[in-house]
Amino acid sequence: MQIKQCLQLPEKALEVAEAFYRTCGRPAFERELPDYVDDFAFGLVGEGSDCYGYDDKISADHDYGPSFCVWLTHDDYEMLGPQAQRIYRSLPQDFKGLKPRTYRATGMDRVGVLDIDAFYGKFLGRPTPPTTNMEWLRIPENYLAVATNGKVFEDKRGEFTRIREALLQFYPEPVRQKKLAARVLKMAHSGQCNYARIMRRGDVVAAYTAVHEFIENAIAAIYLLNKVYSPYYKWRFRYMEHLPLLQPCRDMLEELAGLGSTASAWEDEGTVLDFNVINMADRKIALMEGISAQVAGELRRQGLSTTTDAYLEAHAFQIQQNIADPQLRGLSIFMG
Repeated sequence: MQIKQCLQLPEKALEVAEAFYRTCGRPAFERELPDYVDDFAFGLVGEGSDCYGYDDKISADHDYGPSFCVWLTHDDYEMLGPQAQRIYRSLPQDFKGLKPRTYRATGMDRVGVLDIDAFYGKFLGRPTPPTTNMEWLRIPENYLAVATNGKVFEDKRGEFTRIREALLQFYPEPVRQKKLAARVLKMAHSGQCNYARIMRRGDVVAAYTAVHEFIENAIAAIYLLNKVYSPYYKWRFRYMEHLPLLQPCRDMLEELAGLGSTASAWEDEGTVLDFNVINMADRKIALMEGISAQVAGELRRQGLSTTTDAYLEAHAFQIQQNIADPQLRGLSIFMG
């Protein structure tokens, strides 16, 4: 807690961006393009911790400083893009005592004047929301999180927000079910089955991988059950504090991740057992079973499965069998 407090910024990038837009940006665009300014959308959405509100003194070495996004329809971008970009670049470089925004090579196109079609196309592979279940399935969850994070300050025309709101409706239910079936099955195999088997062989790398696989899929399942897109891995656990469902899993996941590696065989006949290893392995198994039980309970509460089996594999196959879309139902259960 003390470390987090020491790393806090006086103002988050989202707050700086909105103040900069309202103080400097909006007046400049009203003055230079009065007939078009209300056709533009303004905000800060996209890649980077700044768009999630998680920027701190560590991340302020890049993508921090007075800046915002200006989104234009494709036709407006073709006609007005260069002029709008000149206006944006003419804005004050220092604002509220902050230094100008610093950029990484991969972040040069995150702010400034942007084509709406290109912005959404970068993350969706298309300029508009998916229209089929297979199209939805192919888009990585963190890309959808990026396309819908941050804040839109103003969008009187509503073109940018129309697409954003369609994405925020979350996956169609058959797609959510397909993804859940895959994630829940992988939880069962990695945490409820394979970890203990691997430990008996003393394979520390495989054991570590099994726990990692369980954690990754458990977190993904929790997001899907909350109907929230899972963000980039760096912010995935932290953002869980905002999810209303399955909060007890967060503490268990944190403890599970914090337990050390296990470097010797467990229950290996003919050897002297290391009780620290045994206790740690047993605790990991207990935590993974506890998380699995929480997820199974939520699956039943949402009517996604009815089985009372403690092993999540039974839930996964029931979810898959209940998918209404035959194309999704016919895919490998591991796909999702």
